[in-house]
Amino acid sequence: MTTQASDSNEPPTNVDETMTPDDPQRTAGPSLRVRPLTSRQERRLVTYLDERFLQCTRNFKKRAELSSTLRTLPDYLEEVRHLLALILQIPPADPSTSLRIFYLLRLTGDVLSSIPGYRLTKPVSDPLEPVELAEKFDKLVLDSQRIRDTLRDLLDFLDDLDQAWLAVLQGQVWDPETAEGVSLQVGLQRITESSSPDGNPEGPSGQMDVEYKTTPPSQTDVTRLRSLLMTGESGLEEWLLNEKVAQQGGQGDDLTAMLDRMGLLDEFDDIFTRTLDFLGGFGGDDAQLNERLGPEVPMGPCGAA
Repeated sequence: MTTQASDSNEPPTNVDETMTPDDPQRTAGPSLRVRPLTSRQERRLVTYLDERFLQCTRNFKKRAELSSTLRTLPDYLEEVRHLLALILQIPPADPSTSLRIFYLLRLTGDVLSSIPGYRLTKPVSDPLEPVELAEKFDKLVLDSQRIRDTLRDLLDFLDDLDQAWLAVLQGQVWDPETAEGVSLQVGLQRITESSSPDGNPEGPSGQMDVEYKTTPPSQTDVTRLRSLLMTGESGLEEWLLNEKVAQQGGQGDDLTAMLDRMGLLDEFDDIFTRTLDFLGGFGGDDAQLNERLGPEVPMGPCGAA
């Protein structure tokens, strides 16, 4: 169903035929998005994403207040998962390609700077004692299962983000069913095979009516991504070191020791390994990276040789 007035205050319900912002995993047809967005779809999507990012930032800034919807790290991760799922549905077909890269960079920067703003431990307070006084003494109680669940959730999200960047850097179509990227050729072929009983989704010849192309990330985008990941890793490491957990006997223990006991430390040490390996890691050679990214990739008519 087509909605009217792209400048309406009502959030979009159909960014493209199968792309629903309020339920990014739901599909009404082929799950792979290959067609570039129309100008109208793009305007509505940009409006929706900008507003969602703004609300996320506002609620993060007031996370200590009861009115915030993002008071805890699990709340925040649930919100940014929604944004990640929607961004990945933007097809890697020009001119939509740059939109996907722009918003994924924005999400990455916001996430890696916001996560250290949350505390995994909580103050011990007497019900009759003012909260401010309890926080002043920084007495912490250990809820190991809650902390473990939160850290597991965080690791899963960071792994999703790593997998997402690997797909975007290679100009791949995102497959929400397998949670990984697939090549453009595979994406086109799947749509051809699944769109109609005779495998003829577009025209009488069994081919796409138009040709698409995808442009790889610019060197500026790649440099910014590498910087975000390096800075973000350092920020997360410092956050884990600064989060103190009270142990029996009154001794404070940082979260890295707790992660080691939980068997999660190695996973934190390996965050973004796929993306950084693809980018060449520390000080990767730009010429080799450009060769890996490749030139603009034309997406010929489906079924053409």
